[in-house]
Amino acid sequence: MNTFNPYWFILASSVIVIISYFFNLISRKTNFPSVLMLLLLGMLIKIALNLTGITALKLDPMLELLGIVGLIMIVLEAALDLKFSKEKATIIFKALLLAFLSLIGSSVLIAVLINQYIDSGFLTSLVYSIPLSIVSSAIIIPSIVNFKTEQREFMIYEATFSDILGILFFYFTIESTHFESAGILVASVIGNIIITVVASVALSIVLILLFQRIRTQVKLFLLLSVLIVLYSVGKLMHLSSLMIILVFGLMLENKEMIFHRFFSKYVIVESMNHIHINFKLITLETSFIIRTFFFVIFGMTITLASVFDIRVLLLSSLMTVIFLAIRFVLLKIIMKRRFMEIMYLVPRGLITILLFYSIPTEFQDPAFDPGILFLTILFTSLIMTISLLYQKWQQRIQVIRKEHIYEVYGRFIPDKWVMGQSKDL
Repeated sequence: MNTFNPYWFILASSVIVIISYFFNLISRKTNFPSVLMLLLLGMLIKIALNLTGITALKLDPMLELLGIVGLIMIVLEAALDLKFSKEKATIIFKALLLAFLSLIGSSVLIAVLINQYIDSGFLTSLVYSIPLSIVSSAIIIPSIVNFKTEQREFMIYEATFSDILGILFFYFTIESTHFESAGILVASVIGNIIITVVASVALSIVLILLFQRIRTQVKLFLLLSVLIVLYSVGKLMHLSSLMIILVFGLMLENKEMIFHRFFSKYVIVESMNHIHINFKLITLETSFIIRTFFFVIFGMTITLASVFDIRVLLLSSLMTVIFLAIRFVLLKIIMKRRFMEIMYLVPRGLITILLFYSIPTEFQDPAFDPGILFLTILFTSLIMTISLLYQKWQQRIQVIRKEHIYEVYGRFIPDKWVMGQSKDL
C-alpha cells in the first residue's frame, strides 16, 4: 500500500510555482497567455500520473476550495485596480457600458446556443452561459502592459467590470429560483444590495481605520482573514457578500477621496499608505499562487477525448464567433473609431472556471462537457495572442520605416508622415 509522502508533495508544489513564474516571464516576452501553459502543464501531469498507475484522484473538492478563495482574491484584486477620478469619468462609463452590454448580450445568445446543445431549459443554459461570457482580467491585465495609457486603462476597467458584473449576475440568476414572483425577486435583490452596501461601507471604514493603528508587523494577513470571515458569514446569511470585498477594495484604492476628505482627523497617512501598498502586494502574490494551482488542477481534470469531440469543437467555435460579433457591434457604437487594437481582446479564464465549479447541483447537467470551457479559453486566448503579436509586428515595421525615412530625408520629416503617410514620400 502506497503511503503519502509529504516531501514529494512539497517538492511538486514548489516546482509548479517555479514553473508558473517562468511561464509568466515567457508570456511577457511572447504575449502567449500563461494560463494556457498552466492548463497544458496540468494535462501533462495527469498523463504522467496515469503512466505511473495513479488514476483515482478526487480533485473537485480542491478545485471548489481554491474557487472560493480565488473568487474573493479576484474581486479584491480587481477592486484594487479601479482608481476613480473626474478626468476618467468618460472612459470609466464607456468601459462599464461595454462590459455590461457584452455580458448581457453574450449570456443570452450563448444560453440559446447551449439550450440547443443540451436541451435542459433556458435558465440552466443561462447559468452555464454567464461564466463563458466574462472577459478574464487575470489574462487581460498582464497582456496589455505595452499598450498606450488610455487603451490600457480602458481595458483594465472593462475587464474588471466584466469580472465583477459577471459574478453578481451569476449569483443573481441562481438565487432567482428561490422566489415566487418577479416582483418579490426584484424587491429582495434591491433590499439585499442596499443592506449589503451600507454594511460593507461601515465595515470597510471601521476595518481600515482600525488596522492603520495596529503597530505589529503581522497584520495584513489578519486583515485578509477578517475579510474572508465577513464573506463567509455573508454567504451563510444569504447576503451579496462579494459586495463586502468589492466595497472594501474600492475604498482602500480610492482612500484619498474618502478618508482624507471625510475622516481626515482619524487618518494616519503613513500607516494607511503602508497598508495600501503592502495589501496590494499580498493580494497580487496570493492571486498568483491560487491561479497557478487552480489552472494546473483544472488541466488535470480535462478529458482529452472530449477536447476532440466534433460537437464540442463546433460549439466552442460558434461561441467564440458570437463573442467577437457582439464586441464588434458594441465597440462600433460606443467607441465609434480606432478600436481594432482592442477588438480581439476577449479571453476567457479563471472566473469562467471558478463560476463553472460553483454551479449548484440543481442546475448541473451532465450533458454539458467541461471540454467546452477548455476550448473556449484556448480559442479566445489564441485569438488575443495573434492580435497582440500582429500589433507588435506592426509597431516594429513602423519603427524600421521611421529609421529608414530618417536616413533618407533627415530630421525634418514630421512624425505624422512617418507613422501615417510615409508610403507617399
